[in-house]
Amino acid sequence: MRQTPRPDLQYEERLRLGGARYVAGLDEVGRGAWAGPVVAAAVILPLDRHDLADRLDGVRDSKVMTSAQRELWAEQIRLVSLAFGLGSASSQEVDTAGLIEATRRAMRRALEQIPLSPDYLLIDHIGLPGIPLPQTALTRGDSMVLSIAASSIVAKVARDRLMACMSQAYPGYGFGNHMGYGTFEHRRALQRLGACPIHRLSYAPLKTLARHHH
Repeated sequence: MRQTPRPDLQYEERLRLGGARYVAGLDEVGRGAWAGPVVAAAVILPLDRHDLADRLDGVRDSKVMTSAQRELWAEQIRLVSLAFGLGSASSQEVDTAGLIEATRRAMRRALEQIPLSPDYLLIDHIGLPGIPLPQTALTRGDSMVLSIAASSIVAKVARDRLMACMSQAYPGYGFGNHMGYGTFEHRRALQRLGACPIHRLSYAPLKTLARHHH
C-alpha cells in the first residue's frame, strides 16, 4: 500500500518568509455530486505557531479520511485556526452558471466569511480571477499543502452535515449515505422518484433521466 502523502507547511513557510502574514488555504467539495451544493472553505492557520504541524498531524486530503477522522480533525482545525469561512453555491447555480463559476462563487463566499484579510491564497486546482489577491492554484493541493487539506476537511464535514439534513427534507434518495454522489442507490432512487429540487439538472445522468421520464 502506498503511503498517503502528508500535507506540509512548505508553501506557507515560503510565503511567510516573504512577508505574508495571513495565508488562506481554499478547497471545495461536491463538484462531482449529482445533487446538493458545492461547498468551499477557507482556512487561515497560525503560521507563527511552532507546534502547528504537530497539532494538525492527522490532517490529510479529506478524500482519504474516514468520516469519523474528518469530524475529529475538523474540530481541531476550528480550534487551531486563526479564522475560517464557509461558502456554498446551490445546485441551481451549478446548472445556470456552470460548475467552474459556481465553484468560484462558493470560494469567494467562503473568503467573505473570514474576518481577517488574507495576504495570499493557496487554492486547490482552480484560480480565482477577479479577486485582487496574490494566489497560487495547485493541482492536488489538498494532498500537499496543510492549509488546503484543512479547508478540504472543513468543507467536507459541513457539506456532509447539510446533505444529512437534505436527507430528511427529501426522503427516499439516501442523501445521508451517498451525499448526492452518483451511486447505484442514488441512480435507483432517481429512477423511482425522479429529480428533487436539489438535483443538478444539467448533469448528464439527470438529463438522461428527464428524457426517460417524459
